[in-house]
Amino acid sequence: MLTSGIYFKNFNIKSKNINIKKRLKTLIKEKNKIILSFSQNYKDSYKKKLIKKLKSFKNYRIIGIGGSSLGIQSIYQFLNYKINKNFKFIDNLNLRYKKNTNKKIVNLIISKSGNTIETILNSNILIKKKDMNIFITEDNKNYLYLLAEKLKAEVVHHNNFIGGRYSVLSEVGMLPAELMGLNPKNFRQFNSLIKNKQL
Repeated sequence: MLTSGIYFKNFNIKSKNINIKKRLKTLIKEKNKIILSFSQNYKDSYKKKLIKKLKSFKNYRIIGIGGSSLGIQSIYQFLNYKINKNFKFIDNLNLRYKKNTNKKIVNLIISKSGNTIETILNSNILIKKKDMNIFITEDNKNYLYLLAEKLKAEVVHHNNFIGGRYSVLSEVGMLPAELMGLNPKNFRQFNSLIKNKQL
């Protein structure tokens, strides 16, 4: 051997077969809130009445960055052929965005903390009181929550136990998905994964 202290193992040895299904079932039994948000048992904090109210619109704007926008952008891009509504994603600081024209528009302003600077800045530039404005943020007196109160806009509560990057299957992703005409139950497939016999 040219280099001392280095020994080769037999890489053909099969690694231990881990029973994934058993581990997933254990996770469900623990009733971890984050894991439950991946299942069809998750209770959204928005009402179906809100969806009915917003579904008549054709144009929507998602204002948020990172996990508050990327998940729903992915859904929109993958399933665009099924969606006959217009969604615009405002996810960075770009002063060349066109302000609202005469089109009726729904603004979905999303930030878990409610204090995300880029989201606040874009909201202050783009939204108007006459727009239909829906805020998705934590249930506390953060900046966006107070802005929603000032605008007399609806607030959908972003559960504080779900981090932004894990939030696509919560209100953050599923409210816009429903407005796209998609069914949240088709995304929340954790229970079906457990039943998969191939695991």
